[in-house]
Amino acid sequence: MMERVLKVHPKDNLLVALTNLFKGEIIIFHDEKITLLDDVKAKHKFVTVDLKQGQEIIMYGVLVGKAQIDLKAGNLITTANIKHAANSFEVGERNLAWDKPDVSKWQNATFNGFHRPDGSVGTANYWLVIPMVFCENRNLEVLQEALVTPLGYGRKKAYQNQALKLIDLYQAGADVETIINADIFIEEQAEKSKRLFPNVDGIKFLNHDGGCGGIRQDAETLCGLLAGYITHPNVAGATVLSLGCQNAQVPILEAEIKKRDPNFSKPLYILDQQKVGTEADLLAAAIKQTFAGLMQANQNTRKPAPLSEITIGLECGGSDGFSGISANPAIGYTSDLLVALGGKVILAEFPELCGVEQNLSDRCVTAEEATRFSSLMKTYNQRAVEAGSGFDMNPSPGNIKDGLITDAIKSAGAAKKGGTSPVVAILDYPEKVTKPGLNLLCTPGNDVESTTAEVGSGANLVLFTTGLGTPTGNPITPVVKISSNTTLFNKMSDIMDVNTGSIIDGEETIYQAGERILDYLIKVASGEIEVAAVKHVQDDFIPWKRGVSL
Repeated sequence: MMERVLKVHPKDNLLVALTNLFKGEIIIFHDEKITLLDDVKAKHKFVTVDLKQGQEIIMYGVLVGKAQIDLKAGNLITTANIKHAANSFEVGERNLAWDKPDVSKWQNATFNGFHRPDGSVGTANYWLVIPMVFCENRNLEVLQEALVTPLGYGRKKAYQNQALKLIDLYQAGADVETIINADIFIEEQAEKSKRLFPNVDGIKFLNHDGGCGGIRQDAETLCGLLAGYITHPNVAGATVLSLGCQNAQVPILEAEIKKRDPNFSKPLYILDQQKVGTEADLLAAAIKQTFAGLMQANQNTRKPAPLSEITIGLECGGSDGFSGISANPAIGYTSDLLVALGGKVILAEFPELCGVEQNLSDRCVTAEEATRFSSLMKTYNQRAVEAGSGFDMNPSPGNIKDGLITDAIKSAGAAKKGGTSPVVAILDYPEKVTKPGLNLLCTPGNDVESTTAEVGSGANLVLFTTGLGTPTGNPITPVVKISSNTTLFNKMSDIMDVNTGSIIDGEETIYQAGERILDYLIKVASGEIEVAAVKHVQDDFIPWKRGVSL
């Protein structure tokens, strides 16, 4: 039977409403009996004890805020009556003990992936077309138009066909009401049977607005990110277009590629427009070389690989008050399972680790890694403060509306994605993940910037939790969308893949959901399941400029 309230941690002085509760109701939870003084919508929280102004609000066992006014047991917490607060942290003793899960069920399991010359294994097989600078974006659009549909990577033009149906109705004399109520739904479908190169999942075009202007460090960082995509296990090769005079120079890209893969041997075609000459000559060469690259990419086929070759990025977006008690801890357990199997896990979004730094710092395998984590967190927050912001301004209006009142509440729930295993490495954007285990990657909390970064660091799968519905995807890596609540899963079923609202509904435990997600991931990694973001060609790609972004 579904419970009506939840205490996340024994030390908490908040209860979470799992369903709508109303003023005057008497809530009995274990030995606590509380009369509600306010209506409390599902996902929101109310205090369980009387609190004086300035006293601490505790959730997930950590400080998440302080009372701005006197509160009575049964009061709803809001942005008006509590404010963000988080404990300070320092480099302390190592705490590397964890309950390593039983993975005997998957010990000999494999997935079917694409084996690369550097020993990595991809969950997909893409060809990339990349501009070194935004000046080349129009040429990318021309190449996209020239190659995608003719080679069989287009999709049936469902929405265009819907418009054509309306044109027919209009020409037949339909009035406004008839048009508004017309049934014009046509399901969008990929036309995979028409692909000229069946072993290639697609040609992806990484349009961006960087490469020149701004500061040189941004251009160098962009080259590192692009190198991460070119050397990525889900990529067979790439065509690179350079204008020639931009800050993001080709030699910088080549150096970044060598840094990530010293023996790089994938097909890579680089064209400099100012050397080639006319636009027509450039595009003709790009089309020929890309076609030749696709011929080589098509020679790759899926073969069995151990689960240790999976690298998952952990992401959340459009989070709600259930994210931290269903979806996030569920994929946290999935993370622990994969770590126990020898895989790699990336936890990013540093602004959303505010308040749980001490726990993560203590879990770092060395004091040096803990010191680097502390430095990155404090420097990032200080830059945000200098820009007139700060980590405390991170929750979005949607987060707040659905129960994430302070950044510390949001962060404490977001950190659950990382499970309980030791932190093996601290990475600064856009460094590559190399060590098996849990890695922390410095990125913004912004969904697309962070997902873009995780993939650039090597994630060949991304687990993305959401409570409100966020369609974020990635050009080369499947992004598995995980709903924190059943209402969302049913309402936006076209962009959701997995439901963990079953935890809130009392139908399964966090551990059962985590195991179910791992089984699902294996099928996605093998190409047996096409996730919604791939199906809808949700190719989001935004490089992070190292200015302030939360």
